[in-house]
Amino acid sequence: MFDIGFSELMVIAVVALIVIGPERLPRVARTMGHLFGRLQRYVNDVKADINREIELDELRKFKSSFEDAARSVEQDVHSEATKAQSELDSLTQIGDPASTAGLSNPGAVTPEPKAPKTEAEQTGRSIEQSSTDAAHEPGQAPDVSRQKSAA
Repeated sequence: MFDIGFSELMVIAVVALIVIGPERLPRVARTMGHLFGRLQRYVNDVKADINREIELDELRKFKSSFEDAARSVEQDVHSEATKAQSELDSLTQIGDPASTAGLSNPGAVTPEPKAPKTEAEQTGRSIEQSSTDAAHEPGQAPDVSRQKSAA
């Protein structure tokens, strides 16, 4: 920091020994050491405070940029929702039944498509009768146990 070499320190020590005297020199050196230590601690505290302020400022900038991005996304979502709502309103005003089916009355229940009828339902026979008919095909013996349980 001050670029003081060993030879300059020796000159300062000799001058201090002559000016202060040998009796008071140890006490003055101890006091100077304490003051120098305090000065170093103070400088380190100031450096740490400055670093904290710099980091805090960076965090504030990051926070503001993050909030701006969140605000932008929120506005985009809101504008898209408004656009979708306006399109939906225009479709319901047109009255196109194909485009508004189920949209004008969201609580309405649409009927489910019916399943195709089986062969037994088409001919009017019960499932048991159709299974016994299948057992009586030509060349096969009738199943007696099924007929007794059906009776």
